[in-house]
Amino acid sequence: MKGNKAMHIGLALGAVVAAAAAPVPAVAQDYKLGLVTFLSGGAAGPFGIPARNAGELIVDAINAGKVPAPYASKGIAGRTIQPVWVDEAGGPSKQVTEYRALVQKQGVDAVIGYISSGDCLALAPVTEELKKLTIFFDCGTPRVFEERPYTYLFRTGPTALMDSLGAARYILAQNPGVAKVNGINQNYAWGQDSWNDFIASLQKLKPGVQVGTSQMPKIFAGQYSAEISALQLQNAAFIHSSFWGGDMESFVQQGRARGLLDKQVAILTTGETAMFRIPEQIPEGTVIGGRGPYGVFAPDNALNKWFREQYFNRFNTWPTYPSYKMAQAILGLKAAAEKAMAKNPKPAEADVIAALEHLSFEAPSGTVKMAIGKGHQAVQEMVYGRFKLQGGKPAIVNVVRYPAECVNPPDGVTSEQWIKQGFPGAKCN
Repeated sequence: MKGNKAMHIGLALGAVVAAAAAPVPAVAQDYKLGLVTFLSGGAAGPFGIPARNAGELIVDAINAGKVPAPYASKGIAGRTIQPVWVDEAGGPSKQVTEYRALVQKQGVDAVIGYISSGDCLALAPVTEELKKLTIFFDCGTPRVFEERPYTYLFRTGPTALMDSLGAARYILAQNPGVAKVNGINQNYAWGQDSWNDFIASLQKLKPGVQVGTSQMPKIFAGQYSAEISALQLQNAAFIHSSFWGGDMESFVQQGRARGLLDKQVAILTTGETAMFRIPEQIPEGTVIGGRGPYGVFAPDNALNKWFREQYFNRFNTWPTYPSYKMAQAILGLKAAAEKAMAKNPKPAEADVIAALEHLSFEAPSGTVKMAIGKGHQAVQEMVYGRFKLQGGKPAIVNVVRYPAECVNPPDGVTSEQWIKQGFPGAKCN
């Protein structure tokens, strides 16, 4: 009995050792994705929350394999997405700290985020320092990829030049005799770049156009009494404004109450986000942009139909352009991972980066081309129209679409150079 017992113990121990030595089947780890947008503060309601909503919807749909073709496979590179959300509020210094924590402490596989151009300019060199795949989904300043090349950083939405040049082309087509324009823009990278590119483009297209006044209040000021008074002293045909989020809505409400926007037509380059939030406050005829073919300007394709239906069913409101751009960034990352998998079934970060460079991929906004910034910066068409209430509901009329090649410079040419040279190579028909 003792001998048999010893034998059984030996067999059992041998089985344990054998089991320990046997290879354990590999379990795919989740794809940890940092997602950054405004979750608090004045930019949260019109920008950050719609972007977060879209991010949650797209991540859930990708994990379930319910996004239409060409995104029907589950996960990213076969791995379930685990989102890690971060609030963008707090300014550039705070966001650099938060980004470092995402990469160094949370160990994310990639980061998608950032609405503020100031945050993007501060973070761009840090992405290279930490060598982490990062996609800017919204911020618009052209300076990011015009000032230096990047390996790890991409932007899947277009720059502000197309907003500014598109606006200049649009108002000249609408009013060829325009002689004077005003401006009110935020006093930081986004507002400065937007205004400078707009007025330089307008004066290049129609020499002699005068500037009545250019007002530059600080970002998130909220109150614009002095600026509105200054604008009222200059009787211009149009007021250009790249205000966004709560600042834009506050300016529209205050300018309408003072009678300014009934006398001077506002050009709201980000106005699409306010259409369904304050439709009664926006004067009819206001020039509205959505920073590209997003929201009411999005094309009639299968992805857009699916996205709009799913978004409305889940959140009981229509997606605006921040929603589209967040969805676009996540789908761009998935498209790059799918392309990389064709060469390596388990692609590394370097494989996904190589696949994303110069990639063309499909989104609810149509085809996105990573065409400039050495293949790291997207270009798309620009769309403008005029606001109108139809049957009491917000709508856009007099819509004009400008091809990507009409409003974006060729690769290797900065926005400033292209404007000064008179837009060589632009294809607008």
